[in-house]
Amino acid sequence: MFNRNRRPVGPRRFGSSSPSKFGNNGSRFRQFSQGRGRYGNKFVSYDMVQRYIERASAKKDITITEVEETRSFSVLPLQSRLKENIKARGYEKMTPIQDKAISQILENRDVIGIANTGTGKTGAFLIPIIERIAKDSSYKALVIVPTRELAIQIRDELQHFSANMSIYSTVCIGKSSMYSQKQQLRRNPHVVIGTPGRLKDLIERKDLNLSMFRIVVLDEVDRMLDMGFVEDVRHIIGFLPPVRQSLFFSATVSSQINSLIQSFVKNPVSISVKNQETTNHIEQKVMRASGEAAKIELLHSLLSKEEFGKVLIFGRTKRNVDKLTKALFEKGYKTASIHGDKPQANRQRAIQMFKQD
Repeated sequence: MFNRNRRPVGPRRFGSSSPSKFGNNGSRFRQFSQGRGRYGNKFVSYDMVQRYIERASAKKDITITEVEETRSFSVLPLQSRLKENIKARGYEKMTPIQDKAISQILENRDVIGIANTGTGKTGAFLIPIIERIAKDSSYKALVIVPTRELAIQIRDELQHFSANMSIYSTVCIGKSSMYSQKQQLRRNPHVVIGTPGRLKDLIERKDLNLSMFRIVVLDEVDRMLDMGFVEDVRHIIGFLPPVRQSLFFSATVSSQINSLIQSFVKNPVSISVKNQETTNHIEQKVMRASGEAAKIELLHSLLSKEEFGKVLIFGRTKRNVDKLTKALFEKGYKTASIHGDKPQANRQRAIQMFKQD
């Protein structure tokens, strides 16, 4: 357990430089203070510092909006194996956010992606990360997400896209064996995907060293804010190197989210793909019921219809979810509930049964 009132470690900043030093290979290095952090002062290459300054001093942000026609993945400068894996997934053309984000990420730009769920955000950051790792096996990426299910989903997509490319990943999430996650981290994976709470635990226990990670991705930033993970995220990012690439993806950007993002990025490219394509095919209806009993009966009448083969029902509280699950089960429906108090194995089993049954 951690005291959430503890003052978080802020993002590290450059301090004053020490006299030039020469390594064994003759390369020039300067030492920069990274502020408070577990790993003390680091040596950062002079070229890396120059690139950081160039990015930070660019004149203005770039805003790119959605395009009507998107390009094929074949036009991207990607490894042939990666292109084959993308094709094997059935993807030929990029989605709008992929079309614009992938090239910017490959150019080492910080990116803020604003897009609805279902627009291809995951591929937009995984594909360039895989390309980087394929070219440089020392490249390491950290992906921070709000939920365990999303972490596993991203890990699965990563494995599909990186098949037969010797790229390794680890999922660090709560309600799962910390011992197993520690063992996997010792194998030095290329990509670590995790939820804020578990990542913070592993950092505090010195099982996760972020000093060599060169890119950080925050997916579904708006949900992380809603779930109260802001200070944990700030704490985690404070352990990353100051010279890094930062990618943020969110469905919405409030003033609070924008303030959080701007504190970690340098001259970001803002890519907004807020189209209506993901909702045009959804028919929305409001049905009113007076009282819990009436609500159950109304739901029962809906579920009895033939077109309701598989149904996802969202509840306001964990207790209500369990009560509704029991009530529907007693009416003869095959039901399963998923919420934060359920063991991760149970949650995964319920999801797999829903997909396969």
